[in-house]
Amino acid sequence: METPLRARWNVTPREAARLQQAWRERVETRDRFGPLHYVAGADMAFDPETDIAFAGVIVYRFPELTEVERRMARRKLRFPYVPGLLSFREGPVLMAAFARVHTRPDVILIDGHGMAHPRRFGIACHLGLLLDTPTIGCGKSILVGEAQEPGARAGSTSALVNHGETVGTALRTRDQVRPIYVTIGHRISLQSAVRIATQCTDGFRIPKPTREADHWVGELRRAYQAGRKRPSAGNRRS
Repeated sequence: METPLRARWNVTPREAARLQQAWRERVETRDRFGPLHYVAGADMAFDPETDIAFAGVIVYRFPELTEVERRMARRKLRFPYVPGLLSFREGPVLMAAFARVHTRPDVILIDGHGMAHPRRFGIACHLGLLLDTPTIGCGKSILVGEAQEPGARAGSTSALVNHGETVGTALRTRDQVRPIYVTIGHRISLQSAVRIATQCTDGFRIPKPTREADHWVGELRRAYQAGRKRPSAGNRRS
């Protein structure tokens, strides 16, 4: 068994792309986990004017999906916005949030992609290796590849294929609603990733763990923006 990946954030975009090419060889595409008791959802939001980012991690008891704990972190984004390299931009603040979590999740759902990525190493793969935890990418749209429209009923699937390789699954989580795109992050098979993502749905399009994490970081960002725009006591008119 390989040791967990060491974080490397202070790199150039060119170096980051080379690291993705090297690190993708370490991604495990078979199930390596025991009984699932806890599942976590993670997401990030940022203020475009200041590049202050907020990451949120919410842990749920599985399969009941009752919340156990939530943790957040706030950091300034340092890495530039480069398509395909978002894990180097968002990873530091997400890892800071995970460092505060007391209940270790058995599997993590990330709002983003895993192997359905130009270099087969999206943010779900990156965080999965760093945390040495089974990780699933749950993307709202396609980054690479093509998929036939799955059947209209919830639970219908179709393969997400890129250059002849199946890199994920289009999953209909609710009747007549646009699918999500489930991809392997680390230490999990695609079949298990789809099954767990399906078990984490509760009548909405987006699985509950990532949906609630998305809502929470959006609230954190809005509170920060409101506070930044509020005049200080010294600048108020008497």
